[in-house]
Amino acid sequence: MFRKILIANRGEIACRIIATARKLGVSTVAVHSDVDARALHVTMADEAVAIGGAAPKDSYLKGDSIIAAALQTGAEAIHPGYGFLSENPDFVEAVERAGLVFIGPSAKAIRAMGLKDAAKALMQEAGVPIVPGYHGDNQDAMFLAGEADAIGYPVLIKAVAGGGGKGMRRVDAAADFADALRASKAEAAHAFGNDAVLIEKYVASPRHIEVQVFGDGRDAVHLFERDCSLQRRHQKVIEEAPAPGMTPEMRAAMGSAAVKAAKAIGYSGAGTVEFIVDGSQGLRTDRFWFMEMNTRLQVEHPVTEAVTGLDLVEWQLRVASGEPLPLVQDQIQLTGHAFEARLYAEDVAAGFLPATGRLAHLAFPGDCRADTGVSSGDEISPWYDPMIAKIITHGPTRDVALSRLHRALEETQVAGTVTNLAFLTALSRHQGFARGEVDTGLIERDLALLTAKAQDDPADEAMAAAAVLYAAALPLDVLAGFTLWAPLTRRITLEAGGDLIEAELTLSGPSHALVRIHDTERQAVRQGGRWHLAGLSRMQIVEAEGIHVFASGLTTSFRRHDPLDRSASAGLGSDMTLAPMPGLVRAVFVSAGQDVEMGQPLCVLEAMKMEHTLKAARAGRVAEIFVQEGVQIAAGDPLVLLEAEEAGHG
Repeated sequence: MFRKILIANRGEIACRIIATARKLGVSTVAVHSDVDARALHVTMADEAVAIGGAAPKDSYLKGDSIIAAALQTGAEAIHPGYGFLSENPDFVEAVERAGLVFIGPSAKAIRAMGLKDAAKALMQEAGVPIVPGYHGDNQDAMFLAGEADAIGYPVLIKAVAGGGGKGMRRVDAAADFADALRASKAEAAHAFGNDAVLIEKYVASPRHIEVQVFGDGRDAVHLFERDCSLQRRHQKVIEEAPAPGMTPEMRAAMGSAAVKAAKAIGYSGAGTVEFIVDGSQGLRTDRFWFMEMNTRLQVEHPVTEAVTGLDLVEWQLRVASGEPLPLVQDQIQLTGHAFEARLYAEDVAAGFLPATGRLAHLAFPGDCRADTGVSSGDEISPWYDPMIAKIITHGPTRDVALSRLHRALEETQVAGTVTNLAFLTALSRHQGFARGEVDTGLIERDLALLTAKAQDDPADEAMAAAAVLYAAALPLDVLAGFTLWAPLTRRITLEAGGDLIEAELTLSGPSHALVRIHDTERQAVRQGGRWHLAGLSRMQIVEAEGIHVFASGLTTSFRRHDPLDRSASAGLGSDMTLAPMPGLVRAVFVSAGQDVEMGQPLCVLEAMKMEHTLKAARAGRVAEIFVQEGVQIAAGDPLVLLEAEEAGHG
């Protein structure tokens, strides 16, 4: 076993690796960018080395600096985590040239699976089923259109070097193919520097089921499957193991195919073979096809750990240090069911836009596993993925595990930035999901239901009343409410989201009070030395840079109103387009004096590894452009100003 390893990553995966290394008695070295100097993974590691600026290209993607840090600190091996350099074969070779061990597969194996078209050809040769389609080198538009006709519509155009849904288009008719092909190639060229695409049959009722494999370069085993069908724009949201409806025959067929894939490339370490499955007639052994192989540890690996009782990072360290596979196939057992939900800083109401901000408060219930790389007081940076945590639950059955997930989400407390917590909570109680009726289109089909907020939601009033009760700081002295200097009725003003909340609080006895907001009254009682709203015992209140009320997966934040505080500026309405988040301006589509229509694209902002097109809020004439391509901007910065409507031409 290694004595010391360096972790070439950040966030929750770096913390996850450190935890296992510490369990094994292995010392750890963290690397960090300038903005991560006080990050959780830095404080957890035994040593830390600064490697550059905030942008990944200036730090976490600088392989030479990472290798130098490993040599400087005496580390024997480098664990890449996932993302960044984890699937970069050139980095693997550089690590090995430096006399260090790369904790992962060989550069040859990574290259074999790096391009989707070449990987599919290799898998077909190895006897792994692949989706009907064209995966060759001919990129002529007319030729590809002919291949699409031969496959039969609908088809899927995919970037061969792609991932995360970039460069991917569904095409339902031959008349739409040319435009979709141009768009896919342009997006692929920008995102990956490679515009080559492949064409595949589109699966009408698709499920995304992947198999965890592990190899030691000689042999390979599988650790069962995970269902990752709950996706939003090709990004996974909730994963589970095992897959709903899985039969022993289907599991054996998929496991065998995944092991064949790993053995075909002499795979070493943790990897995931992803399959697309046609779920229209249940899970059938003739209805699954190879999609791609991820040659690294997956974000969702904890659900596999939960149902097998194994530590995959420990396996990685043991195999990379020269040990054989810890278990043979027959020794790997599946027990119970597990779920993982990805908690992100993102604005669901604004179309799931990534968000930033300071985490005023973060807490998880004690009966779930929460993998995180941040804690209360940390900043969610615009430079990296906005994941806050992965919340994992396990139970003897799927129903129990899902109930535990729902409760864990309801009891998770996060304040200081907008998150997808309420969305995850709604998804965890979705009736179709509860029945195991999952496919990759579920979220999109039911998005309105999953994101709906009832008009005049009584929970809003209840949470405001709870905040008023807390802000009043009612004393526990029996006579406190009846003294001359503490009147029976007090007026309290709070702020929430820019709105003022006027309330009256009336003491009706030593253990009873009445909170009145607008025309709504709520009784409060003193129990166990604390004040509670009657009937709402599960509501939790925390004061940290504001008063935060948590109830059933919802969070509302308040602050005490200061009548002397005045906003420095008023909103500019629809005339001004402001940056909704920090990011990099990738493109500007308009110029001063140009007439635009409502909804017309103005510019593209890149943030949190995704591109967001900002559109005109109304028709009008562009008065001024405040940005240009390639500049970094902050949230709230002005981008494009339209002439005032009375002077406009729209």
